[in-house]
Amino acid sequence: MASLGGFFLVLLIALLIGFVNLGIHKVDEGYVGLYWRGGALTTRITEPGLHLKIPFIDTMENVQVTLQTDKVVDIPCGTSGGVLIWIEKVEVVNRLRKEFVYETVKNYTIHYDKIWIFDKIHHEINQFCSKHTLQEVYIDLFHTVDDRLVQSLQEDANRWAPGIEIISIRITKPKIPQSILANYEKMEAEKTKLLISTEYQRVVQKEAETERLKATIEAEKVAEVARIQMEQQIMEMEGAQRKKKIEDETILTHEKALADAKYYKIVKEAEANQQILTKEYLQLEMIRSVSNNTKIYFGESINSIFADFLQNLIEKK
Repeated sequence: MASLGGFFLVLLIALLIGFVNLGIHKVDEGYVGLYWRGGALTTRITEPGLHLKIPFIDTMENVQVTLQTDKVVDIPCGTSGGVLIWIEKVEVVNRLRKEFVYETVKNYTIHYDKIWIFDKIHHEINQFCSKHTLQEVYIDLFHTVDDRLVQSLQEDANRWAPGIEIISIRITKPKIPQSILANYEKMEAEKTKLLISTEYQRVVQKEAETERLKATIEAEKVAEVARIQMEQQIMEMEGAQRKKKIEDETILTHEKALADAKYYKIVKEAEANQQILTKEYLQLEMIRSVSNNTKIYFGESINSIFADFLQNLIEKK
């Protein structure tokens, strides 16, 4: 009996250890744990790490709350002209906010992204293609498709599943029938030739404009040099004229000063002569002149001759 009791005790311990092992589980980093009890979603949410659950009664799922990329592949797309094309891949970068995990999963299950991302991408791309021609879908409006998808998905998510954030969308170029693709390739080749020709014309035009600009600058340079030289010559001529004028004025002033001095001398000499030539001075000079004369005249009227001469000189004075 003792051995039988020990056996049951060991078995009980083993069952208990196995039960506990079945209940231990791990929540990965970047995820939260959601729990179902008997198939019903509970409000229990666990953070990354080790946790316990009731085996065979509780089930747990990891729900990612960091950025994730959902890839939607092989999307058929019929244009308004009836051409069927395929979009190979659409990548949707999105995130489920942690505070909305319970509400989102309760309303749309753990596969909420199938409804609001995968199915929505198919729907929006087909809506876009059905309203536009192949030219618009493949070339003219293709660069706007990703922004249109982001806007449309985010608007519906905000209305029905506010915990979903659409970060960005990347879309590959559509695959079109080979015959149509050949026409597009030919058209692109012609466009490339036209662009090359246009660019060559622009280069030639630019070179011509550059040459004209260089010629204009050179002509302006020559004209500016000529203007400067002419101004220099004018300044030199004006300087020479001013110098000549100053010299002339100097000579005129000098000559005027000489003339004034000569006139002053003459006037002063005249004034001096008037003061010197008195009767007494004239008689004295006459006597000196007669006394210096070596010739002697004799006769009765000699005295009267000298007397008359002297009298005439005195009267003229």
